[in-house]
Amino acid sequence: MKKTVLITGTSTGLGRLTAKYFAEKGWNVAATMRSPEKETELNEISNIKVIRLDITEQETIVEALKEIVDVFGKIDVVVNNAGIGMYGALELMEDADIDRQYEVNVKGVINVIRNTLPYFREQKSGKFINISSVMGRSTALPLGSLYNMSKFALEGLTEGLFFELKPLNIDLH
Repeated sequence: MKKTVLITGTSTGLGRLTAKYFAEKGWNVAATMRSPEKETELNEISNIKVIRLDITEQETIVEALKEIVDVFGKIDVVVNNAGIGMYGALELMEDADIDRQYEVNVKGVINVIRNTLPYFREQKSGKFINISSVMGRSTALPLGSLYNMSKFALEGLTEGLFFELKPLNIDLH
């Protein structure tokens, strides 16, 4: 059986390129995005299934996971790629901006992991790849404190979960 990868945030950039890469390597690819009705290119690739998933909306995650398993039979790898960057002087940022930065880059990844874990536990294997940034290890970017905060949190989450999930044969990177 072919391996299956779920990738969040495939409408542009790194997520889109990652979906194409895995498809070229022969994997089944669940390319997820908030607005799949706008997608044209990925729909043309036979082993890619474009699926609606908003990492900040639990119900879309649950529905997407069910659809992926229905279509491909299982999920082997999750690439948590979806994210946003808010930049500016912290004192000028609105509370909603601060909340949104954390909600997407940290809580969104947590949402996907928590909902995928039952599938990985049942099949006794799986891998999460959390896409972070050099900004998760360094604070070199002026006016990037909110983005830095979210990527530092993602790095900490990934390191902590690595040890928590390793005994279950679930890997994190």
